[in-house]
Amino acid sequence: MAKEEKIKALLFDVFGTVVDWRTSVARELQPFLTRHGIQDDPHDVANAWRKKYQPALEEVRSGRRPFVKLDVLHRENLEKLLEDYKIDVASLPEETLNDLNLIWHRLQPWPDSVAGLRRLKQRFIIAPMSNGNIRLMTDMAKHAGLPWDAILGAEVVKAYKTSPEAYLRTADVLDLRPEEICMVAAHNSDLAAARQCGFRTAFILRPTEYGPNQKTNLRAEQEWDWIAQDMGELATRMNCPA
Repeated sequence: MAKEEKIKALLFDVFGTVVDWRTSVARELQPFLTRHGIQDDPHDVANAWRKKYQPALEEVRSGRRPFVKLDVLHRENLEKLLEDYKIDVASLPEETLNDLNLIWHRLQPWPDSVAGLRRLKQRFIIAPMSNGNIRLMTDMAKHAGLPWDAILGAEVVKAYKTSPEAYLRTADVLDLRPEEICMVAAHNSDLAAARQCGFRTAFILRPTEYGPNQKTNLRAEQEWDWIAQDMGELATRMNCPA
């Protein structure tokens, strides 16, 4: 039996694996930055916002803070980001702050993502396994045309990757055994955590997620079950119809 025949569901990291968050955020930030006289490259500002992401998640993973949705963490990080750039947050209309925070709901997919997902969907249940909340994932799917079979958000399992609970509780929600699920990600750490929970693993190469000078996740760092250059190649390797 081919190894993919044992798989019933593919769960996807989304930020960086399915969507190009850096380019999307930079594009939408540009008009705001221009209005406020900030001449920094918007890609650098996008990176600075994203850099606050893991520390915010760690506060929850460590138990130092109760679980809150990613939209809440993104908003807190946005306000810190604006303060870093000497922008008076209190002077900004709530509508402006809310729209900036919703940039994460409007991210664009990588060019190969939608077609690859449609092929994979023919054979497997496909769903996001993201740290994003349900509304964020739903809005993004509608905006980007992502053909998920289900929308799973972190608030369903009340845990953030790479905590084991995030993977194991998601398997339970889907009524599947861990070995019946393949985690698909462009991040070796995500796959390593999933493998430790019994998931199968697939690595998608996204060498420009953090821009042209990216230094991490430029190769598969373990013998993952599948390794592909893009979503289409993964579909081919998993014997999905063209």
